[in-house]
Amino acid sequence: MHVPDGFIDVPVSVAAGVVAAGAVAVSLRGARRELDERTAPLAGLVAAFIFAVQMLNFPVAAGTSGHLLGGALAAILVGPYTGVLCVSVVLLMQGILFADGGLTALGVNITVMAVVTTVVSYTLFRGLVKVLPRTRRSVTVSTFVAALVSVPAAALAFTGIYAVGGTTDVPIGKVLTAMVGVHLLIGIGEAVITALTVGAVIAVRPDLVHGARGLTAPLKLRVGGELVDAAPAAVPAAAAVAAGTATGTGTATGTAAGTGTGTPAVARSPRRLWATGLVTALVLAGFVSFYASADPDGLEKVAADHGIDSKTEEHASAGSPLADYGVEDISDARLSGGLAGVIGVGATVAVGSGVFWAVRRRRHESAASPSAGSAVGGNV
Repeated sequence: MHVPDGFIDVPVSVAAGVVAAGAVAVSLRGARRELDERTAPLAGLVAAFIFAVQMLNFPVAAGTSGHLLGGALAAILVGPYTGVLCVSVVLLMQGILFADGGLTALGVNITVMAVVTTVVSYTLFRGLVKVLPRTRRSVTVSTFVAALVSVPAAALAFTGIYAVGGTTDVPIGKVLTAMVGVHLLIGIGEAVITALTVGAVIAVRPDLVHGARGLTAPLKLRVGGELVDAAPAAVPAAAAVAAGTATGTGTATGTAAGTGTGTPAVARSPRRLWATGLVTALVLAGFVSFYASADPDGLEKVAADHGIDSKTEEHASAGSPLADYGVEDISDARLSGGLAGVIGVGATVAVGSGVFWAVRRRRHESAASPSAGSAVGGNV
């Protein structure tokens, strides 16, 4: 659903850019509360994984394909604020390096594909998990429904933007029907991919899934004969045990209810999951993407059928050596596309990880500020 240059007029594109910039600014602040030393690397990986899976267009109807949008996946895995940033990083890399999604339409794409999908999916997800039993199956079912609904919601948002700032005169009713209809089908694929991915991560590391935090029992400290919750991100299990032993005032106890083991999940490193996820993303982008559907995606198909694309402008990065997901001067299509995918995954994980580590560092600086220290001292 990447909107190219020329679909939306300049005033509305600028307005969408302001909305997108505001959403990113809010998300940068909100992500400070979601990211810690374990989840910051995972957020960069999520962005790279979304980039890779978006290269895997799947057929949804005769002559039409779809691909993952990723808002629901990112929001449930790493949190809604971080999720907006994940998808925004992907869209930025696609637009600059691969000429996918117009640069003047970047605000529109972030608003539709990052903000709308994340807000809609996470709101629906949280509502469902509150009324369903707190089990892995409930989280997976909620994930499926949330991801499914997020895609036609994004199509509806694009149609609304086009109704206000579209550059061609087409019947909006027909565009709405076509966009929501085809993206409802694409939403089924989105839901399957998202639910399978979230379910796989929950099966091995539920403590790292933002939307499944209630499935894992928190680490407990016995202090003065009473059990109190330890802060999982701030007090690793080994440190808690050491602290209790050193002071002679307490011992650490806990169970990882969501993992099925007796070892607290907070004591385990996310490195293995990160490495497995990165290898998976590289394989998907570097090899599996060659077998993706070549049919136009939902927006491209609707645009061609209804004349929305009559004023499409050439992409500013059309001359990029990686434009259209191929490496310039490499004639072998399989090799060219595979290398482009690998480069894209590497660039996305590098930029995404840099952004999220900077956000995490900012969180630590804020916590260590004099005012924060005074507040802590006053409480003690």
